[in-house]
Amino acid sequence: MNLSDFEITTHSGLYVSKESHPKYGKKYITRFQHDKKRYVKVLGYSLRDKLNVKNAFDLMQKYKDSIIEEPAEAVVEVAIKQSVEKSKEKIKVQEKKVLEKNNIEFAKLKEENDFFKSILGDYHKLKPEVLAEGIQKIHDLDALKKYQIELIKLQNYLEKENKRMIILFEGRDASGKGGAIRRITRYMNNKHYRIVALGKPDDTQKNQWFLQRYIEHFPTGGEIVLFDRSWYNRAMVEPIFGFCTPEEHEIFMEDVVNFEQDLVRQGMILIKLYFSVSKEEQKRRFDRRIEDPLRQWKFSEVDMQAQDLWDEFSEKKYEMLRRTTSRAAPWHIVRSDDKHKARLEAMKIILNSVDYDGRNYSLDFDPNETVNISVQKELLQMRKSKDY
Repeated sequence: MNLSDFEITTHSGLYVSKESHPKYGKKYITRFQHDKKRYVKVLGYSLRDKLNVKNAFDLMQKYKDSIIEEPAEAVVEVAIKQSVEKSKEKIKVQEKKVLEKNNIEFAKLKEENDFFKSILGDYHKLKPEVLAEGIQKIHDLDALKKYQIELIKLQNYLEKENKRMIILFEGRDASGKGGAIRRITRYMNNKHYRIVALGKPDDTQKNQWFLQRYIEHFPTGGEIVLFDRSWYNRAMVEPIFGFCTPEEHEIFMEDVVNFEQDLVRQGMILIKLYFSVSKEEQKRRFDRRIEDPLRQWKFSEVDMQAQDLWDEFSEKKYEMLRRTTSRAAPWHIVRSDDKHKARLEAMKIILNSVDYDGRNYSLDFDPNETVNISVQKELLQMRKSKDY
């Protein structure tokens, strides 16, 4: 029996185990010396024998009395009285400490509760999942701010060095392109960036060189242009919906790599981001658009066909990534089922494209390899499954 497994009670010589037996409860023992001999005895358990400090103490006294010659009745009475008074005093001190500690903790909890109520307002009217989503967005926005500061530094560097940058945002419908663009540009100087989202070409544009209407929006020195969908419409959307002929599609696929290489050779910083959403997540987002009055405007006839045409889009996506990624203008695949992680990785890709001044090297610029996927890995995954 190891005494280190026990702790002394308020009664001298009476010990209780630190750990509780799952069936019997805590063990009470007594340990004392008499006539140069040491006595140790197990008195019982709190659950099995219904022992507490008081009746364990009584058992200890009986055991002691059976060994020690009983002193005069008056002496015993005084000793017991003193022991009881001493125990009561110790209990009072302990109770006072516990009460003080509880009061401090209660005051702290009340202060925190009042603070959160002042922020959340009448939160009882909100659905728990809506409240949780809102709080998570606060954490996500805060996590992005450090990288948004870096994007401002990047923008200042491009302006200072008179450099031009194009960022292409491609992906299926509801893949999160628009939300990513809004987060990336949120704190940028709007004098030095533009967001371009071109609609259907008019009759004049249909008779022009296909890339001409995009070139008209290219950046000048010190400017960033973000294309919300780009000339890669001809690689995926147009051939599927019959907006171009097979010959026009093939000409584009053959020419676009050289076109982009020329842009890069002439000093253009070209970043191609493909937001890769799963079929299941796309459906969930479509359903939310249909059900939510604030999002219904986002839902279109094309969206209605996106799930039915999933395999067709997968085939065109596979061909596009395989044929149009190059050393000069590689595709960066961003898995976008988790919007926050996708936005963060998109920012890292943009920031890592330029060695700008004043970079905060304490930040993590390394890619999250479960979100920022290489083209080769994405193509391998698509050969196994068309879920992306």
